Amino acid sequence: MAVERLREELLRRVASPLVAEAIFDRTPDIVFFMKNARGQYVVVNRTLAERCGFAHKEALIGKTTRDVFPPQLADRYADQDRLVLETGSEITDTLELHLYRDRTPGWCLTSKFPLRGNDGSVVGMAGISKDLHEPNARASVYPEIARAVEHVQAHFAEPLRVEDLAALAGLSPARLERNIRAIFQITVGQLIGKTRIDHAAGLLRSSETTVAEVAHACGFYDHSAFSRQFKAAVGVTPSEYRALSARTHAVEKQS
Repeated sequence: MAVERLREELLRRVASPLVAEAIFDRTPDIVFFMKNARGQYVVVNRTLAERCGFAHKEALIGKTTRDVFPPQLADRYADQDRLVLETGSEITDTLELHLYRDRTPGWCLTSKFPLRGNDGSVVGMAGISKDLHEPNARASVYPEIARAVEHVQAHFAEPLRVEDLAALAGLSPARLERNIRAIFQITVGQLIGKTRIDHAAGLLRSSETTVAEVAHACGFYDHSAFSRQFKAAVGVTPSEYRALSARTHAVEKQS
């Protein structure tokens, strides 16, 4: 395959495959890291090291979140890490508090995903956290929005209504929609659909659950509707996505 040949050709000639580390060193509003299966930092960018109080990145290597973050933040991060490392699940665009450069809490969007070995097992994880800046800090609704988003992520398989999420956040439906659009650049309905599709894709990659069972587990009660929405979002049907993922894994295992 031409794409694979091009990638392999370049990576063979690059002195270090960890080019992402150098890229993220140049993005001060994004935290980047890679951890091993024990949850220890192995690769970090300068932003994370500085926010954890270290002058050099190497000082953070080998430590865990509980070694460097306040307990109220570290416990949440550790729970996320355990979910990714033990189940192979992905965490996508989670709205949460992080530490900014001056060590004060600030809101960010965090995504974490597993790193797999040649045999398909989870050998580590990688993640990024992007700062969110609100022009008028006094009018911040991030905590309220976070409650609504966390509810979607925890109950995506259940029927979800914008009005109920707005009530949970203590906001009007219009204000919830407005702020979700500002933060995620999508509507509340699209956020719900994206969350369901993300979880469905993870199940298709990591389990032998039937497509119909995946659909039901992710809140789609019509198999054909699930297939249509999945293809519209991903570009292929659930069955094609599963087959493609299996072929990709086979190629990676052979290389």
